Amino acid sequence: MIMDFFKRGAVDEAPETKASATGPVVAFQGAGRVAWTPRDTVSLTRIGFAGNPVGFRCVKLISEAAASLPLILQDRVQRYEVHPVMDLVQRPNPAQGRAELFEALYAQMLLAGNGYIEAVGGEEGVPLELHVLRSDRMSLVPGSDGWPVAYDYSVNGRKHRFDVSGALSQICHIRNFHPQDDHYGFSPMQAAAQAVDVHNSASRWSKALLDNAARPSGAIVYKGADGQGSLAPDQYDRLVNEMESYHQGARNAGRPMLLEGGLDWKPMGFSPSDMEFQKTKESAAREIALAFGVPPMMLGLPGDATYANYQEANRAFYRLTVLPLVQKVTARVADWLSGYVSERLDLRPDLDQIAALSSEREAQWRRVSDADFLTDAEKRQMLGLPALEDGQDAG
Repeated sequence: MIMDFFKRGAVDEAPETKASATGPVVAFQGAGRVAWTPRDTVSLTRIGFAGNPVGFRCVKLISEAAASLPLILQDRVQRYEVHPVMDLVQRPNPAQGRAELFEALYAQMLLAGNGYIEAVGGEEGVPLELHVLRSDRMSLVPGSDGWPVAYDYSVNGRKHRFDVSGALSQICHIRNFHPQDDHYGFSPMQAAAQAVDVHNSASRWSKALLDNAARPSGAIVYKGADGQGSLAPDQYDRLVNEMESYHQGARNAGRPMLLEGGLDWKPMGFSPSDMEFQKTKESAAREIALAFGVPPMMLGLPGDATYANYQEANRAFYRLTVLPLVQKVTARVADWLSGYVSERLDLRPDLDQIAALSSEREAQWRRVSDADFLTDAEKRQMLGLPALEDGQDAG
C-alpha cells in the first residue's frame, strides 16, 4: 500500500485517515550516501552540531528554551482558553506534543536557516495534524513571477511535491533573513562555520597530543663514528618499525627508549604558538556562542566577563535571542493557520509566565498601572491584552 504513494493516479482507499504525506517517503529511506558541499546543511549539522559540543549546546539551549515558553491565542477582542487552533498547537500530531514540535522547528531554523511545517487535512477547517519537515530534504520551486508555487520533498531519489499555488498552502515556510538569497534563509551555523572548523581542529590536535603521552615529539639524531650522518636503508627501516611498534601511541607512554651507538634523542619543547593553542580554541568557542546569540557565561566558557552574573546573562539570553525567535515563528504560524479558520488570530508567548523576565514584567505592570493619563484601553494594549468589548468591565 505504501508504494501506491508513488503511482500516478493512485486513489486513497480511506480518505478520512489522516497521515503525513511524507511518511511513505521517509519509510523507504535507505543508507545511500550523497556527495555534499562543505557548507551544505547536512555537513554543517554533522560537523557543527553532532561533532561539536559548543554548537550542540547552543542549538539545544535555544530550541529547548524557546519550545518551553507557554503560548497564548487571542484576537482583537478576547483571549481564548479553548479554541480549535489552540488544541492543534497543543497536540499537533500523535507522535509529538507542542514542545517537541516547536523544538524540532526551532532547531531546523538554527541549523539550516529554514523551517517547514506540513498541514495534514484541513480542507474544511483547522488542519488535523502538523508535522515539521527536514529542511535539507526540501527544495522550493519558484514560479514565473519568482514566488514559490510548490515545494519538493526528496529522499533517496523519491520525491513528493506540495502544491502551494492555491489559496491555502499546505506548507508553512519560515526562514531567517538572507541578504543574498530570495528563497532560503541564512542559519547561525553557517556564520559560525569557520569558528567550528577551528574548534574541531584544536580538539583533534589535543587528542593527537594525548595519544603521544601529552608530550611534544622529538628527533633522533644519528652520527656515526666516522662522522657519517645517514643510516643505511635497512637500518632506517628497522628504526622506523621499532618506533612505531614500541614508542608511539598511548599504550607505550613512558616506555624507555633504548638507542644503539650513534643515535641520540633530542626532545622538542612547546613553542610559544603551541602554548597559545588553547586560547585559540576558547576564542573559537566564544565566536560560536556569539553567532547563536548565547552568552558564553551560560556555556561555562572561561575568560568571559560580559555580564555581572548568571542571572543577568540568562535575562539577556531570553530577551535578545529566545523571544525574537519565538515571536517571529509564532506570528508566522498564526498568520498561516488564520487562513484555515478565516479569522485573524494572534499566537504569541505569554511574557508573564517567563521566569527569567519576571522582574521586567513586574516593573512594566507597575508603571502602566500607575500611569493615570492612560485609558484602560491604552493600558491593555501596552500590556499585550485584547481590547474590551463595549460595556465589559476592565477589572
